[in-house]
Parts: sequence; structure tokens; C-alpha cells
Amino acid sequence: MSVDDRPRCAWPRTELDILYHDREWGVPEHDDRALFELLTLEGAQAGLSWSTILKKRDAYRDAFANFDVARVARFTPARVEKLLANAGIVRNRLKIESTIANAQAFQRVIADEGSFDRYAWRFVDGRPLINRRQRHTDIPATTPESDALSKDLKKRGFRFVGSTICYAFMQAAGLVNDHTVDCFRYRELSGETADSKGKSQGRRQAVNAPTGTSGTKPRS
Repeated sequence: MSVDDRPRCAWPRTELDILYHDREWGVPEHDDRALFELLTLEGAQAGLSWSTILKKRDAYRDAFANFDVARVARFTPARVEKLLANAGIVRNRLKIESTIANAQAFQRVIADEGSFDRYAWRFVDGRPLINRRQRHTDIPATTPESDALSKDLKKRGFRFVGSTICYAFMQAAGLVNDHTVDCFRYRELSGETADSKGKSQGRRQAVNAPTGTSGTKPRS
């Protein structure tokens, strides 16, 4: 990959970071499978470096049935033991079991709300919150919106969904635009360039890179 010299946010440094930043981070996501993937990976990252999750994304897709919610919801205790022996993912029993519990809770949200997409986006009134962060250090770890999402998810039986993880999920899924104002993606995703509208409204491109910012603090 040849990295160009367009102005970017401060956090992407490796080639995979840059590829993810340029193609996925902050693009509005409305596919339930993709939203489940984002929520799972943000929870898996908690307490670890984001680079760890970046390198394990393909292994997670393989281990968790490409994040097919219905299939993950049926994982058995024997499957958990098998996953604990899988060096390709984070071998943490609580995180693995939480992914299965979250798949089951995710299904309940779909049954109650019609889709997880409809449920999640109502926390930002159905459209991305366009922030104007001057510097990376201006990005908060949590917001009132992530607090509200976290509280409701916990009430519905989700695990590893603290407010910081929820805000990272919201950034990743494009519920908020937290690209700094000098970043070329900020202008594209907020509609400030002539050719940006189609990019910001289209489906995100799938790339072999991670999702979101750090689950414990803003990406640095």
C-alpha cells in the first residue's frame, strides 16, 4: 500500500490503521451484521492495544461465524472451550462468553425494535453527529449519548458495553464524525466537499483492518 500525503487524523500510523481510517472509520453503518462485528471488536479491545485487535480481525470473523448473530447466539459451552484454545483471538473467557450473550441480546433488540440499526441510530436522532474536533486530544472518551446507549444496552443484557466502549462503537459506525477538522475524511463525511455526499451515504468498503478507536481511551 502506498500512503499518500493527504491530511489525516493523528492516530492512524500503520498501513492498516490508515487503510481503515480512510475507508471505514466514521462511515455511517446500517447493516446489523456489521454493527454486531463493530460492537464485538470494541468490547474485545478493552484493556488491550488496538493493534492487537487489528491483527486479529480476520481470525475473529472466522471464529465467530463472520458475526452471524443467529449462529453466534447458539454457541455452546463446548464451543467456548474451543475458542479459548484459539490463538487467533483474545482468549479471555469473559469476553468470549459476553460475545455469545450479546448475540442473544442483539436478537432480542431486533425482535423488539425491528433491527439493531434502527435501535442504535435513535440515540443520535437518526443522523450522524458532526463534531468539530480541532485536535485529537479534544476527542472525549464518553459523551451523554454514549452514556445513554451504554445504560440501555446493559439493561437489555449486553456485556462489555461501558460508555467508553459505546462511544468507540459510535465513532466506528459513523453515528458520530470525530475526524479532526483538518482531516480530509472530515470534510468528505460531513458533506463539505463536492464529491462527498455519495461517499458518506454509501456502504462502507470492507477492508482487513480494525474497527473504531480504543475501547479504553481515545486513540493515540
